[in-house]
Amino acid sequence: MGKLSVQRKGYERVMPHETSLIAALTAGVGLAFIFGLVAVKLKLPPLLGYLVAGLAVGPFTPGFVADGAVAFQLSEIGVTLLMFGVGLHFSLRDLNAVRKYAVPGALIQMAIATLLGLGAGMALGIPWGASLLFGLCLSVASTVVLLRALESRGETESTGGRVAIGWLVMEDILFIVAIVLLPVLASQLGGKADPNQNPNLGYVLVETMLKIVGFGALMLIAGRQLLPKLLGRVFRNGPRELFTVGVVAVALGIAFGAAKLLGISPALGAFLAGVVISESELSHQTSAEIKPLSTVFAVLFFVSVGMLFDPSVLIKYPLQVAIGVLIVLFGKTLAAIAILRLFKFPWPGTMLIAGSLAQIGELSFILAGLGLKYEVFSQGLMSVVLAVGVLSIAVNPLVLQVMSRQGQQWGKQSETAVPDESVASEPAILSQAPLEIKDHVVMVGYGRVGRIVEDCLIKAEIPYVVVDFDQEIARQVTEHGAPVVLGDATQKRDLRRANIEAARLLMIATPANSETRAMIETARALCPDLPICVRTHSLADYGLFNESSVQRAVLGELETALEMVSFALAEVGVDELSADAIVDEARHEVAQRASRLQLD
Repeated sequence: MGKLSVQRKGYERVMPHETSLIAALTAGVGLAFIFGLVAVKLKLPPLLGYLVAGLAVGPFTPGFVADGAVAFQLSEIGVTLLMFGVGLHFSLRDLNAVRKYAVPGALIQMAIATLLGLGAGMALGIPWGASLLFGLCLSVASTVVLLRALESRGETESTGGRVAIGWLVMEDILFIVAIVLLPVLASQLGGKADPNQNPNLGYVLVETMLKIVGFGALMLIAGRQLLPKLLGRVFRNGPRELFTVGVVAVALGIAFGAAKLLGISPALGAFLAGVVISESELSHQTSAEIKPLSTVFAVLFFVSVGMLFDPSVLIKYPLQVAIGVLIVLFGKTLAAIAILRLFKFPWPGTMLIAGSLAQIGELSFILAGLGLKYEVFSQGLMSVVLAVGVLSIAVNPLVLQVMSRQGQQWGKQSETAVPDESVASEPAILSQAPLEIKDHVVMVGYGRVGRIVEDCLIKAEIPYVVVDFDQEIARQVTEHGAPVVLGDATQKRDLRRANIEAARLLMIATPANSETRAMIETARALCPDLPICVRTHSLADYGLFNESSVQRAVLGELETALEMVSFALAEVGVDELSADAIVDEARHEVAQRASRLQLD
């Protein structure tokens, strides 16, 4: 019963009924579901349950032990699919818009965390080379943790979320360089050199950067032409399952092909592939196909991290672990806050970004493993890095929740605008006085939805003002002859610049998130009676907005369904009055369901 035997050409091939892959996948997903459910019942983040599931099937607890190598490889698939999905919602314009904060932010924060780790390690008697590597391991955030945190809060498309993702991409690029250079520098850091590695540091560095730039150019030039056409043809002509297979094949093929051939991080390769496809009309359909898979495999990442955690490290090296956790939670956080506030970034976004970066993960583990391989690290220091990673991941949801709440409070007390010297030549954008306009619509956000709203307002000859953080968007709007405020709609000063007190309506066209709630509160403080229309994709937010002073909350899926119902009723001969009553009743029932969800 336990084996399946296959007779073929004179020999017997024995296939075990239970493989390490099936066992790891079953145990990981099954226990993650159970412990995640327990965590939710206890009002804790499900992420903690996933980590406990990993600890339960890990080598440091009694009972069944899953294959850690298999679990980690499965989690790599999750990281790749997750970054591909993020790329689908992240355009080149988004990357360009946040470069002012992401590039210097990632560079400075990584430098500060590395120096803190170096100083702490040497103070504890650790050799300088190992201390430097220890600090570098503490400097980079986990892709999966950051993205899951942003997704759970609905912040991936907010201003702060876009900056955090751009910051993360920059960290990944810098860390790829560090991983490639470690074999070359190992002997100078107190380890052993790799005999198969080119010893010329400059050559290796130039080669690495050329690979990254070359891959990016290839994706942007060839990929932009080929990938959307290929997937588009399959989507139009083939069955749905073939389109799903094609999406996964593109994501994994590009990611791991780039890693194998060019030494580029699979996550970075997948992200760039997603960015390329985001420019096409298939981005939403592709995202819908990839999301369930990325969710399951991303959970396995947390399970694999939990398997690495050895609780005895807390007894053997308590001081080292405590110092590492403090650097990650406080050193990196304070550095990010200082950098963003130096650029006068709004408090809500500042605290969101700093909190989401207050953890370490997969890239840190990879670099620590290389340090152990080249004998720069001891086994004890490797264990310390793993412990710091697990602990920082475990507490990150709480840290992010506290910091985001504090950021919202400080944002209400502050009226700091977001100036941008690079567009100072455009007085219509940066004028500090209210715009000379009245009886207009103030529209926040200028994405796909905002552009459609703008077209309709123009046709109806209704004056409007766009408020957006993106300077490229500001230029596009001014090309249409409309006024625009480059700023943050959570700040009173920027809403006053849009002359909101003389407006007839506030429309928030960005997907609902914590910034949306702050925008509503700020607008209400300035104009208690101003009608507000807000967009959301969350039933919980829909209930919250309906219970608040918002005149109209638009739930995307609901309005799509009701539009289809209206058409169906008209086609089958239901009179318009009865059809309207049915649609209104359906909308009311959904609103009541959302309200009950708020009470629960």
